[in-house]
Amino acid sequence: MTLLRDESLAAAFDHASRSYDRLVAANPGYHAHLRRSARRLGLPDEGRGRRVLDLGCGTGASTAALAAVLPGAEITAVDASSGMLEQATAKPWPDNVTFLHSPVERLTPAGVGEAFDAVFAAYLFRNAADPDGVLATVKELLLPHGRLAVHEYTLSGRVIHRAVWTAVCGGIVLPVATALGDGALYRHLWRTVVEFDTADEFAGRVRSAGFDRVRVLPLPGWQTGITHTVVARRAAGDAVTAR
Repeated sequence: MTLLRDESLAAAFDHASRSYDRLVAANPGYHAHLRRSARRLGLPDEGRGRRVLDLGCGTGASTAALAAVLPGAEITAVDASSGMLEQATAKPWPDNVTFLHSPVERLTPAGVGEAFDAVFAAYLFRNAADPDGVLATVKELLLPHGRLAVHEYTLSGRVIHRAVWTAVCGGIVLPVATALGDGALYRHLWRTVVEFDTADEFAGRVRSAGFDRVRVLPLPGWQTGITHTVVARRAAGDAVTAR
């Protein structure tokens, strides 16, 4: 099976954006897990005075999690899919949230104003054609010692967790998505999880990209061993945009 990439993937997300919120709402704990991962950024004082970048914000579920956990932060939410962003921006947002239409790979500190105190990326990296390139971009966008939290379907490596993922997708997600006309996208999403890094492999990838204090944190419920938060800190030493 050929995975969707770049423009074809963005177009598939555009098409799926109309029903995306309804489909993910059927996932027990979906929004609570995003809030848990947002808290794992560990920003003090509800993020007051901090700049936070939400990469791959989709229809805004991750943005809402950040806004709930860090109401004092300035949040910039970015996505490559115009359809997803249309759904996101149609929702009510506080004044500290702004949206930007751009592929992650084309972001630069100059393009977003200045470096960020934290980056949050939910369900992004396994869909990237070049995850190492995205990590390099994230590092460039972060201040030294800036924080990263990646909320992602990264399997534990145990057979049982891969089997649960495949069973849930085959028995529930794919039939519903196919009925909605989005079967190709969700087959892609199922396979990206199976073929992407395990949680520990992804943590190693993050360390190799120049991050320290890397930890893999589990999420509860049926997604135990399937979804993790990988948290890290940008190591100091490289020049970045001054604040």
